[in-house]
Amino acid sequence: MDRQSTTTSRDYSDISPSAKALILLKGLTDIPYARATAELVSRPEAYVPDLTMKDFSLWIRTLHFEVRYKSINQLLDGLAIKNILELSSGFSFRGLETIQHENVYYIDTDLPDLIKTKQAFVTELQKDILPQGKLEVLPLNALDKDAFEETAQHFPAGPIAIVNEGLLMYLELDEKRKLCKIIRDLLKERGGYWITADIYIRTAGTTTEIKMDDKLTDFLKQQRVDEKMFESFEDAEAFFKSEGFIMEKEAEPDYANSGSLKYLMASAAEEQLMNLGKAGKIHATWRLKLAN
Repeated sequence: MDRQSTTTSRDYSDISPSAKALILLKGLTDIPYARATAELVSRPEAYVPDLTMKDFSLWIRTLHFEVRYKSINQLLDGLAIKNILELSSGFSFRGLETIQHENVYYIDTDLPDLIKTKQAFVTELQKDILPQGKLEVLPLNALDKDAFEETAQHFPAGPIAIVNEGLLMYLELDEKRKLCKIIRDLLKERGGYWITADIYIRTAGTTTEIKMDDKLTDFLKQQRVDEKMFESFEDAEAFFKSEGFIMEKEAEPDYANSGSLKYLMASAAEEQLMNLGKAGKIHATWRLKLAN
């Protein structure tokens, strides 16, 4: 069960503005540990989410991040895989949630500075938990082949499920290809799947702005996120095929079971809902497997 309050008094004001802004947004959802983490990163100030906000743009983005998070869980369900490696996890605590219910070996990774803070969060959040599985929280640059392979060696024998959300859109094309090769080589050796929630399509109306924090907006613009999206879903599928992967399954967005949907509906005008219904799909979560 998600802990909605904490007792630590540490000031986490040194957390990067982008990571902090995103978890404050996710704190409005029912994603496990999102609210508790938002409380932690807000210290010494209190985190008091305003669920009465009538900001359609904010709620549509909140709903997107909630659905994206849950889409990875959907594609993990049913896989007979006990080794899970999450890349660039940020302040997601999917691993901590998973080991409470499943006997899996879960390795949660991100860059060293963020992971150092996250390890402190895990210590706080896992109090009173009796895990069924094992969790490691380790620093990892996903483009460092040697470090990637060394991290994977922590797992016992058996296939690996590699998951990520919020990584590919920050990578240039050559970096995407480098990551694909690293993952391809590992899956050839161990077997398994790659689940990525980073299939974003570039459209004329796409915006990466999240109005909750101008610093996050600036960060996304500096990273040229829109430019690094795929041209189309066909383009994305062709890219992965060229790198030795095929799309084995696509997640079905589960809006009905998302906690933030009711707040979106409460803030939306009839015209906004009509326009939303007409909007084309710009995101997908795919489960990839080796082509041969």
